[in-house]
Amino acid sequence: MADFLLSAGAFTVMKVALGLVRVARGPGRAERMMAAQLLGTGAIGALLLFGAASGDGAMFDVALTLALLSAFASIAFVKFALRQDHQGPEDDAGEVSK
Repeated sequence: MADFLLSAGAFTVMKVALGLVRVARGPGRAERMMAAQLLGTGAIGALLLFGAASGDGAMFDVALTLALLSAFASIAFVKFALRQDHQGPEDDAGEVSK
């Protein structure tokens, strides 16, 4: 069973690596954030699979911490995006020149 869990974890890591391409190429902020959330979810899944295969309880703690950080990253992104949307394009240009 441990071999199956390790191979499933390796497959998840490969899929997460493919998601990095989308983060780099994303046309907009929302698409990039969704790809980053996918990376976080994949990393959590891989950590849980590797933790179950090895019997190491610390990996479960790391996975839970990563899930918490991922949730806070989403909240921070939404706050940042809303602030950017409420500012007009003319406001952005004015702030750069100051």
